[in-house]
Amino acid sequence: MSLSYTLRMKVGIPREMWPGETRVAVIPATVPALTKAGLQVVVEEGAGSAAGFPDATYRAQGAEIASRRDVFASEIILQVRSAPGEPGLLRAGQTVIGFADPLGSPVDISTLATSGATLLSMELMPRITRAQSMDALSSMATVAGYKGVLLAAVTLPRMFPMLMTAAGTISPARVFIVGAGVAGLQAIAVARKLGAKVEAYDVRPAVKEQVQSLGAKFVELPIESLDAEDKGGYAKAQDESFYRRQREMMLKVVAASDVVITTALIPGRPAPKLLTTEMVEAMTPGSVVVDLAAERGGNCELTRPDQTVVHNGVSVIGPSNPAASVPYHASQMYSKNITTFLMHLLGKDGAQQPAVPIDPNDEITRETLLTRNGTVVHPRVIELLGVKS
Repeated sequence: MSLSYTLRMKVGIPREMWPGETRVAVIPATVPALTKAGLQVVVEEGAGSAAGFPDATYRAQGAEIASRRDVFASEIILQVRSAPGEPGLLRAGQTVIGFADPLGSPVDISTLATSGATLLSMELMPRITRAQSMDALSSMATVAGYKGVLLAAVTLPRMFPMLMTAAGTISPARVFIVGAGVAGLQAIAVARKLGAKVEAYDVRPAVKEQVQSLGAKFVELPIESLDAEDKGGYAKAQDESFYRRQREMMLKVVAASDVVITTALIPGRPAPKLLTTEMVEAMTPGSVVVDLAAERGGNCELTRPDQTVVHNGVSVIGPSNPAASVPYHASQMYSKNITTFLMHLLGKDGAQQPAVPIDPNDEITRETLLTRNGTVVHPRVIELLGVKS
């Protein structure tokens, strides 16, 4: 029995070191599923504190609390963000899973590769049916859409719902959502629940039905867009002439809105500029813009990450990591995503093997695998690094 115990792989949960990051990769409630699979769970002291999960709750679920160095001695490391500053703690034979920003920071992936560890990216999870429960991007986008509306509601100097009162009728706030992906659809749902009149626009005409099903009006701009959606369901980048015509036609809608929430992101690219200074200046003083693409430079020309810019009386809010402002439930969702992914990688043999098996024939593994045996192996990252495959 002791021999079996010593052969079990350890999974380490470090405290997140990224500035402003409050989430934790695995929550206490998920620990029993990992131990049942034969893994030993080692959590860095204070790893879950910022998200509302004290060390005692991890211990109660069977995890060991340890130092950072002891956590990084584990065969498997689960993180929210795989930071480039960690190579000194990583080693060959380890498997590291987390958000790694491979398309935005390919040089960091090359740096992490030198450790010899196998790195897998949560961002690159393919959008296929069997990977839905591992889709952390969608989970975090759900949180961002929810939080974006709340930020707007708190900042706007008026209420969202229409109210019939003895003091007169209060008209509903007009909310315009730009981008109807996961974050945009969640923003529509929350704004509608708060009683706002909601309009939404997306370059992909296919999402019109989803927008309308949530009770919002789909804004149709008579602009042709070819190949508006990639195979993963994400919006594809368009040329500058398209964005120019789009901005011209959006001006009227934006000017009539009390709140504009932008969510447009292109994987691996800077966020497209959809909201000009001219548009913001056309809005009524007191109006609010919440730019959920702030981390990628923002959809609004005036956006400054993690700042509120007031221009002509309009507040432009740019949260760069909105999911970290709701860390309890963001961590709960992410924990489910990342542990389901880990169980998929381990397969039927579970933890009773010397290392996490990597099957390049499996689409989920192949699409998320970034580094192996000291080199970058993902074709898109190799291309970005300027190295011929």
